[in-house]
Amino acid sequence: MSVPHRASSAAQRVTRGAPYTISDLAREFALTTRAIRFYEDEGLVAPARHGQSRVYGERERVRIKLILRGKRLGLTLSEIRELFDLYEVAHNERAQLAKFIDMLEERRARLLQQKEDIDVVLIEIAGLERVCRRRLQEEAERAKHDGRGADGR
Repeated sequence: MSVPHRASSAAQRVTRGAPYTISDLAREFALTTRAIRFYEDEGLVAPARHGQSRVYGERERVRIKLILRGKRLGLTLSEIRELFDLYEVAHNERAQLAKFIDMLEERRARLLQQKEDIDVVLIEIAGLERVCRRRLQEEAERAKHDGRGADGR
């Protein structure tokens, strides 16, 4: 038999679908309230207003979660907005999913190119490092042979 535990107020609201404050969402997603207001300014979330207070619903909560996922994948905010707009216009996921696949393919291609570029630079660094170490060794041997110390004195 499990012992019941108290869920946080934000977690309780998730199960009830109740509205969230900006502070609730900031805590849940480890964001600043300023970041959430920025997403609002960018048109990515649209909380309801009750006087001066912002009231966020489940739609905004899910959007913030998707924004953060998109950013982790390397998508820009304009790309994320485009995906949101596709869903709003089509009222289904088909167009949104097709566009998301395109974005993911482009992102993968850019990352693979960056990986290849990094590999080339690492090979170049290794080669230059070998040359420098060899020259240091040669200099140390010359200095030893000439009766000088390794520091050239």
